[in-house]
Amino acid sequence: MGFASCCGRQDGAPRKYTVRMILASGPWGSVPAPSLWTIAASVVALLGYAVAALQGARPGFTRGSLLLGWLAHGAAIVLDTSGWGVTQVGARFGFAPALSTTLWLVLAVYAVESRVVPLPGVRRTLALLGLTAVALALAYPGEVRPHLNSPWMPLHWVLGIASYGLFGAAVLHAALLSNAERQMRDKRGGVQRAIAPPTPLGMPLLRLEKLTFRFVAAGFVVLSAALVLGAWFADPWRWDHKSVFSVLAWVVIAALLAGRRAFGWRGRMATRWLYTGAILLLLAYVGSRFVLEVLLSRPSAAA
Repeated sequence: MGFASCCGRQDGAPRKYTVRMILASGPWGSVPAPSLWTIAASVVALLGYAVAALQGARPGFTRGSLLLGWLAHGAAIVLDTSGWGVTQVGARFGFAPALSTTLWLVLAVYAVESRVVPLPGVRRTLALLGLTAVALALAYPGEVRPHLNSPWMPLHWVLGIASYGLFGAAVLHAALLSNAERQMRDKRGGVQRAIAPPTPLGMPLLRLEKLTFRFVAAGFVVLSAALVLGAWFADPWRWDHKSVFSVLAWVVIAALLAGRRAFGWRGRMATRWLYTGAILLLLAYVGSRFVLEVLLSRPSAAA
């Protein structure tokens, strides 16, 4: 489906307007398809993640497959972003590309941390998430925009995705923290287990909690920068769903950090605030774009 021109009259004068391309709800449709290089890298990533997600595989084989999937996933993102092998070059926006890049960043954090402490308990979960993200990015590659309103908008988009990745890493660590706290409260393990509860990361509970909130603080700083750039360079600024949910997420995370500093929030109280802020942030871009692209089958006026 391409572009269509229609004519109308307003105050006696002819007026022309353009109906924008409609995003199909199925794979690709009228959206410019990814290049063959991007598709090939995505297929390799899918295979790597699929093997890593298998039950009963040897740890070394699972780790190698997850690394292969992550490397191929990153290659697919770079090839798609650079426009390698396609005629229409520009920034690609959509819920699936944003989700794919976010999951790749979370896996990058896992790759770094796994060199220091063992993380066997989360490999299969991360592999399944990576598999889903790559498949969605192939099915819904997003909207290509060769021209942006401001040269600063790509930086705004990069900072927004980086904040997604940092909060995604924080949520992952918060989930591990909650699991460790449940182990500590479990009376079936006896007194020794209550004194020294094991954690899935193989690190002390307090260290895991401190690491979680380092990711929260870093994500808050990056999100703040993204919001400032978006408000400063947007022409014009609009209070749409993306803006409202982003600001709400910022307020919730700010309240979490303030509550932790002033009142020592931790445990369930802190993780609930973190989950709420992360969900609001997810709804801000990924959620709103999902509704537009998949449920309503139409593009938005702005990224």
